[in-house]
Amino acid sequence: MTRRDELGEGACDYVLERGLIGLSLRPLGAALGTSDRMLLYHFGTREALIAEVLRRSTDRSVAAIEALPVQADVAAGVQTLWQAHREGTLDRCQRVYAQAAAQGLLGHDELASPVADSNASWLAALAAYLGRCGATPPRAERCARFVDAALMGLHLDVVVEPEPDLQAVVDDVAVAAQALGSPG
Repeated sequence: MTRRDELGEGACDYVLERGLIGLSLRPLGAALGTSDRMLLYHFGTREALIAEVLRRSTDRSVAAIEALPVQADVAAGVQTLWQAHREGTLDRCQRVYAQAAAQGLLGHDELASPVADSNASWLAALAAYLGRCGATPPRAERCARFVDAALMGLHLDVVVEPEPDLQAVVDDVAVAAQALGSPG
């Protein structure tokens, strides 16, 4: 593993714990046992480092999706996915994605391409998972887009909505996804 890889992995761990909002290179460098200048040497710019962190975070979220147990149907797959959204690696990775996407929306154009790449990788993994849970091949991608939009929105609502209210909506999403993923 190269020094750049070590720093990229360490930066990803740091960001998954603390988030992207307010990320400063000096404290990040200190936490990684290096300096802000060395981070710039290895990554070029702060935005390039964020892009690398997002790529690594996406790789971790894709691995988390690939590790989910296959369910008997799409509805059960959605419920499993929601539980994964609520805990551990996937929760933190989704928060980092949302923060990077928000920065892109707020004018950090250099993050647009990494966010789009992250989204494409995530959707492909999600479509494959839903396919393993029974979504038909021609419908799996559309089903994945629907489930992703719904669960990401609900994931953002977690801080302001009571869990039972959110779970009722997840149940509705699961039923709708089951219908969407079935042969037409």
